[in-house]
Amino acid sequence: MTDNQITQILTWLLIFMIFILLLLIVGFIYVKMKDRKKKQKEEVITTEEGQISSNTATRGYNKQSISKFMEFDKIEDNMIVQKNGNRYLMVIECQGVNYDLMSSMEQTAVEEGFLQFLNSLRYPIQIYVQTRTVNLENSISNYKRRVDDIEAELRRKEAEYEANRNSGIFEKEELKAQFYELTKLRNLYEYGKDIIFNTEQMSLNKNVLNKQYYIITSYYPSELGNTDFDKEEIKNIAFSELYTRCRAIIGALSSSGVVGKILNSNALVELLYMAYNRDEAEVFGIEKALQAGYDELYSTAPDVIDKKIMALDREIEAKAITRAEDVVEKVRTARERKLDERQMKMDEIVDEMAKIILQENEAYIGSEVVKESIKEISKESENKRQKKAKEKEEKVNEQKAKTVKKTRRTTKTA
Repeated sequence: MTDNQITQILTWLLIFMIFILLLLIVGFIYVKMKDRKKKQKEEVITTEEGQISSNTATRGYNKQSISKFMEFDKIEDNMIVQKNGNRYLMVIECQGVNYDLMSSMEQTAVEEGFLQFLNSLRYPIQIYVQTRTVNLENSISNYKRRVDDIEAELRRKEAEYEANRNSGIFEKEELKAQFYELTKLRNLYEYGKDIIFNTEQMSLNKNVLNKQYYIITSYYPSELGNTDFDKEEIKNIAFSELYTRCRAIIGALSSSGVVGKILNSNALVELLYMAYNRDEAEVFGIEKALQAGYDELYSTAPDVIDKKIMALDREIEAKAITRAEDVVEKVRTARERKLDERQMKMDEIVDEMAKIILQENEAYIGSEVVKESIKEISKESENKRQKKAKEKEEKVNEQKAKTVKKTRRTTKTA
């Protein structure tokens, strides 16, 4: 490449850079002019009332609590307070009757009772129907806890039955009665497991709906007229009036077979929670919300030391149970051994005394008969001794097998 070509390339490169620089300058000037025009438009202007304002001032937003958007202020004394104490509500939950399954006479009686209820009203009411998805999680959890308790009792009964059966102390009828009770408990445990499994399968990916019926009655402090009552007195008067009205409504509905009850504060919270959180309530119910500490500033996890202490307590309890079982089994084995020794000694003493009696009466019985009898007694004694030695060896082997089984179970638990 020659010097002329290099010079030409550098010249074009310099021209291109100058062009880019000019474009940047033009753009910067354009932006500055635009900002200046914008500032001129946003200069102080005079309003129609002669007041001076500026568009450049920061707008002030009125930050309000989410409770301002709710249709109630608070829940107090089994009442819903609205409009800063200018309206009080009390709610009655009603259990409906199965009208379609009634006879014609019963249906007529229900209609007449409901007509009397409507004619007896002297104040406005609202009827509210809420459809809820029945959450079976709590019921299933309760059933599981009960089944776990039954399982623990079953395992304890099984261990007790095995110990009683191997002790040889209990009669056959007593063991039979214990086995019968153990079988009943085992059947109950299996039945509980089947109920939980079938309920979980039935509720899987299925919505079980339930309708709740409510009657709402209201009270306005303005009904008192121009008085000088304070807020606490007005609240007490509102509670007395609403409670009287609700009791009258419940009594009038009872003639139709409808049972009602006044909701307390916790039930009112649940009612409003379900109304404002229809979708979330199926997954995150009011009980979970309360347990989660939604109204707390912060939540903390359990301390690590506390976790270790709880784990040690469980380990100590498991080892203590195993130790107790071993000691009980050892004591029972020692007692059985003493009983066997006494029985063996008793048989030997009986045989020796029989031999002495035969020898003392040899003159009357005859020497040959005495010799044969003594041989027979010695032979039977030897057979008994061998039989007991064999039974003792079998018990020792069985005890060793139990010890190995317990050791494996303890290892798995640890």
